Amino acid sequence: MAYKRLSKFEILDCTIRDGGYLNNWDFDPKMVKDLYRQISRTGVDYIELGYRNPGRSSNGIWYHTPEELINELFGDFSGVPIALMVDYGKVDLEQLPKQKESLVAMYRVASHKDKIAGSLTLCQKIKDKGYRTSLQLMGIAGYSENELKRITKEITKSNLDYIYFADSYGSLFPYDIKRYVDILKLTGKKVGFHAHNSLQLAFANTLEAIRNGADIVDGTVYGMGRGSGNLPLEVLIIYLEKTLKNKRYNVMPVLDLIDRYFISLQNQLKWGYELPYMLSGILEVHPNYVSSLVSRHEYDVDDMVKILEVIKESDAIGYKDDLLKDVLSRGFASGGKNTDGPDHDKKEVASLRKKYPVEYVNRHKGRDFLILASGPSLKDHKREIDKFIKRYDPVVMGANYLGGLFKPDYHAFSNKKRFISYIDSVDKDSKILVSSAFDKDFITEHLNREYECMVHLNRPSRKFYIDGDVITSNCYTVSILLIAVAIVMGGRRIFIAGMDGYKNIKNLTEQPVHFYKESQETEDFKVLIEKHDCNESILRSINQYLLSRNREGLHIITPTSHSYFYNSILNWIK
Repeated sequence: MAYKRLSKFEILDCTIRDGGYLNNWDFDPKMVKDLYRQISRTGVDYIELGYRNPGRSSNGIWYHTPEELINELFGDFSGVPIALMVDYGKVDLEQLPKQKESLVAMYRVASHKDKIAGSLTLCQKIKDKGYRTSLQLMGIAGYSENELKRITKEITKSNLDYIYFADSYGSLFPYDIKRYVDILKLTGKKVGFHAHNSLQLAFANTLEAIRNGADIVDGTVYGMGRGSGNLPLEVLIIYLEKTLKNKRYNVMPVLDLIDRYFISLQNQLKWGYELPYMLSGILEVHPNYVSSLVSRHEYDVDDMVKILEVIKESDAIGYKDDLLKDVLSRGFASGGKNTDGPDHDKKEVASLRKKYPVEYVNRHKGRDFLILASGPSLKDHKREIDKFIKRYDPVVMGANYLGGLFKPDYHAFSNKKRFISYIDSVDKDSKILVSSAFDKDFITEHLNREYECMVHLNRPSRKFYIDGDVITSNCYTVSILLIAVAIVMGGRRIFIAGMDGYKNIKNLTEQPVHFYKESQETEDFKVLIEKHDCNESILRSINQYLLSRNREGLHIITPTSHSYFYNSILNWIK
């Protein structure tokens, strides 16, 4: 059932704060940094990174979450607003700087029913420092009618931003939820719901809360939390992906986190359910396909998704071992992960650099870049892209034909046929970039204005590297080559629009590759899938190159079948 209010609420991820009960808040900061980066790609609105409580030194760092740690880990990255929780009676207000001096946006005050008055006073003091505030009513099932009426009067008088009710014992049923939402709505504050999964009803209860008007709900990656855990964030997001039309949400970053961190943590700390069988539910295939893939110990989560998607398309009934073997033999999975490092001839690079000195190194150091590919989403989301450009003022780089939709700062070509076809469509104020693989005589035959060369080795390679200032691959497509050029130019963050991918295309008459019809594009589905896989591989290699150098990863901001990199433009212009 599609709920009417599904586009009008917020999500808060509290994996580190709530999951910390299992390991005394002793998470590896590197993992938390990665979690923050990935959660920021999903459409989630807040991430709660821990407590800001004083206490025993035996508690892990995320029980205290000092400002210095937050600044060190997250100061250089864009992401969703950060929240912290404090327990009433434990917080030291001196530990809280004014909000304008902090990366923290919101504090949530956890309170039992006998501490409401004092908790509201604490919220006011925190509010006075400039933070958003939320009061968490712990153990809501233990409140009597009279107690609920009393606290609603007190809350109404306050200037809280959010009032939460927590199903702390996991004892609520869906038919209980409306009553609490309706009562708390009378306060005039935004109402939040925090589910626990003791009866395996966290998801059902959360959907019921949303349907009845809750403004914000909580979840954790893989349902991490004490006992049976919390609402699994990935389950909510995949539901929203399939239900909503605005394409804001992206579950792949969460699945990646589960694959790399949370399966191991769950085996060690014990809670909740398992990822592989969730995949079988998402993709509607027999769970034996998943268990068989897991038992091989060869495939990461992205590989498994690729394999299961092919099995689903076969319309197989039940489990067929021969079908799985056939799919695996056709090479739909990589069987391994990309590594970073040089893979080229140094002499070849030196020769190319001598022939084409690279003049654009760090030309736009510290600037954001927006790469415009030419998938149909470029036209479908023009209005949102225009808003994005106005807000972030990126260096805009376009590829091939843009149909007058945009006037990029740079307009690039790496395919000779497309260069001939579309060079006359380039705006007079756009700087032209051409592949260093083009002969100078060829360029001047068709172009009578200034241009620069994108300097790269003219060879295919799924392994990305930049040797000083020379890109060591042709990157397969001009749009991906432009990502590499943006890195050489010193780009701080790299966003891509219109890189829709070929994975979901079967009939070009119904699903065009570009927003315009081009006779030069193959209509062979197998060839398109091969192109998609090549692009996916080098995108992953570029992403790894950036992350290994403590740079922000890639953001594809319009709908794409390269799901790993999808971070909806709606998350940036909301």
